[in-house]
Amino acid sequence: MRNNLFLFISICFYLFPSISLYSQDSLFHYLEIAGKNNPVVLQRFAEYQAALEKIPQVGSLPDPELTTGIFLSPMELVAGKQVADIRLMQMFPWFGVLKNAKDEMGLMAKARFESFRDAKVQLFFELQRTWYYMGKIKQNIRISEENINLLRTIERLAIVRFKAGPSGGSIPQLGSAALPSPVQGSSSASSGMNKMGSNEGAGAAVQGTIPMAANPMGASSGSSGLADVYRLRIEIGDLQYNIELLKNQLLLASAQFNSYLNRPQATVVTLPDSLTTLNLELPLSAISDSSLTNNAMLGMLQYERQSLEARKQMVTKMSYPMVGFGLNYSLINTNEMSPSPMNGKDMLMPMVTVTLPIYRKKYKAMRNEADFLKSANSQNYKATVNSLQTEHYQAIQLYQDAQRRLKLYADQVQLTSQSFDILLKSFSSANAALTDLLRVRQQMVDYEYKKAEAVADYNTSVAWIKKLSCEDEKGTK
Repeated sequence: MRNNLFLFISICFYLFPSISLYSQDSLFHYLEIAGKNNPVVLQRFAEYQAALEKIPQVGSLPDPELTTGIFLSPMELVAGKQVADIRLMQMFPWFGVLKNAKDEMGLMAKARFESFRDAKVQLFFELQRTWYYMGKIKQNIRISEENINLLRTIERLAIVRFKAGPSGGSIPQLGSAALPSPVQGSSSASSGMNKMGSNEGAGAAVQGTIPMAANPMGASSGSSGLADVYRLRIEIGDLQYNIELLKNQLLLASAQFNSYLNRPQATVVTLPDSLTTLNLELPLSAISDSSLTNNAMLGMLQYERQSLEARKQMVTKMSYPMVGFGLNYSLINTNEMSPSPMNGKDMLMPMVTVTLPIYRKKYKAMRNEADFLKSANSQNYKATVNSLQTEHYQAIQLYQDAQRRLKLYADQVQLTSQSFDILLKSFSSANAALTDLLRVRQQMVDYEYKKAEAVADYNTSVAWIKKLSCEDEKGTK
């Protein structure tokens, strides 16, 4: 089992989505560090090693007993003087007790190994979930920075439009458009004596029309252009604030990530530039059966149940007598007054000892204890199966939902990007309003955020499914 353990540890580094082996920003690199340094995993491994050491303890015979008695004054016997009495006794439990005890401890060690495997699998899942969350935050920071650059480009266009407004002749065009109506009215109404007066009135009307039409519209155009610039700067300020919030979230997630690796929380975590979707090789229909077959928690409970059965058999056989075999050696010196031919000869006496287990209550209580523990284990197994099935449905639902969102947001990003390009060209030629441009840009940014979140959720669901099935994936990506 020890040899299999080291093989298992090397295989565990390939659990779940495997990334490049040699890249420092690869998930595999951090999984390897966590597998070697995480305190919880090391604790479970130490418990497994301690459980292995119990097997030789319970599988050995009781220590032999050596009893020595020395007479301070030799005891007078017919055949001499007895000086000392030495007794050696070895007790033997009933047949099968030691074997059942070794079976129980061996199965408990296997249960501890499954607990160690569950801790490592759980660690790898938490590490991956945090990794994908950090990748999503980094993607959001990149999207926000790109949108700041985009808004600065729009701001330059808005400034150009604002500066070009008064000098580009927009106000005279509006004034000349208002001009023909009063001129035509005065010429149609003119006659003889009052022709000059009518022309003067028309001139006055024209002079009055130009200030009233040109100044308010020119002020409105300039105010609108300036408001557009201010609005763009407000948008840029909001994005800059959002970037700072995202950086703080990334620092917090990085500290949690480093805690899994048992290293200083301020250690820099290198992330890839972009997240790619992973492949789920198993069909969804086979995942549920696989999760119930390979799950480490269920394996641990099964081994615990088998160990309790071995304990009950051991307790049953412990209620039978124990037999001890030994020797009693009496050291006898010669007695000058004794004519016996046995005078001065030491005595060797074989001995047999049998225990009498007449107090049956304790053995009955031990068997009842094993039965209750088996019943508790059975209920725990059912509860774990129900919990795993619920987790299975949640993981599948997250997987399918993330699949749908990935497709939806990819299409939405493409459509909004095309719409934004069209509106940006229209805005640069003064044919589109800034409000429409910013609204489409906001939609595009929101869909990019949601797409990054969908990728993170999709990869997390894949890792979750593989955690439930304890699948070993040895491919590289």
